[in-house]
Amino acid sequence: MFPSHRHLQCATLLLLTSGALMLPLAAKGASCKTQSQMTAAERDALSNAARAIVGEVQRGDVQSLRQNTTPAVAADFAGIASSIDALKPLVQQAAITVDSLYALDSSTDTTGVARTDFYCGTQVVVLNFTDLPPGTYALAILHATGVPKPQQISLILSETAEHRWMLGGFFSKPLIVAGHDGLWYWVSARDYSQRSMNWNAWFYYRVAAYSLQPVDFLSSPNFEKLRHEADRVHPDNLPGTTPLMLSAHGSFYQVTTIDTTVVLGPLDLEVHYVPDPAQTAELRNPPTARKQVTEVMMALLALHPELHDAFHGIWVQADQGSTSVFSLELPMDQIGPGIQPPAISSSSVSQ
Repeated sequence: MFPSHRHLQCATLLLLTSGALMLPLAAKGASCKTQSQMTAAERDALSNAARAIVGEVQRGDVQSLRQNTTPAVAADFAGIASSIDALKPLVQQAAITVDSLYALDSSTDTTGVARTDFYCGTQVVVLNFTDLPPGTYALAILHATGVPKPQQISLILSETAEHRWMLGGFFSKPLIVAGHDGLWYWVSARDYSQRSMNWNAWFYYRVAAYSLQPVDFLSSPNFEKLRHEADRVHPDNLPGTTPLMLSAHGSFYQVTTIDTTVVLGPLDLEVHYVPDPAQTAELRNPPTARKQVTEVMMALLALHPELHDAFHGIWVQADQGSTSVFSLELPMDQIGPGIQPPAISSSSVSQ
């Protein structure tokens, strides 16, 4: 997942598990048809239902969308409604195409099965669900293109006893990240890997996976290949269970997370660190605050200079608990000693 993009994604009713593996066929009644295996009538029914739902998204018709949603999801619709409000201006004038359809039948499964796996097609696509009630479902993946920010929209559909398709889960994410598609990031990640620039490669593989994988509960041979390539370049010193300590001019900065973000437009690195009490005091004064966060940026680039060419800039956030007390984004060519940042992206220093 690529959380720093703050992409629109919402799903209810179905509890979905990510990280699908290419497992041997389970002894269950669950079955899957790809769109090439469906009859024309089956394809048309699914495609028309999916297009109708996305049409309601384009119009921002939340009420109609809720009426066409399964009762369990409609009862807690706030998340989907919020996503629709944010997505509507991006796709309102878009051309909608159906990219993939999967018909999923678990009607003969036993109630209370913890995990249901669907194996679809000859180049096996695996769909994993947890706590899925027996029934007939579908996954429809659509593209909204011809607009400045094309989107990928994935719908879980549930068939009623009257053979009506209703919305059971909703997901969306951009098709393009900072001007490039997922395949471009995958090719670029391989190039960085071949040059032993593992930090660049790792982050680019993550962007590629985010862009190319429509939903987290879907896996395929290609996605598994991408994941294995990314695993081979995973940097040893990324912050995670333990922070990354950066040193600059006798000070140490405790970096808790580093990820990518396009919140400000271009592809940046987003760095979070926890200041100590002395550093927190410096953050209350704008000049010393700018100097401090710029030191964090320079220390990271000194440790991994290859980052300079892979990203537009660095966005540093100083955190206290769940609150960012000071934030600054700088393009790479403005990060250096003696360079005065032109502006602070945001700051809210507790007094």
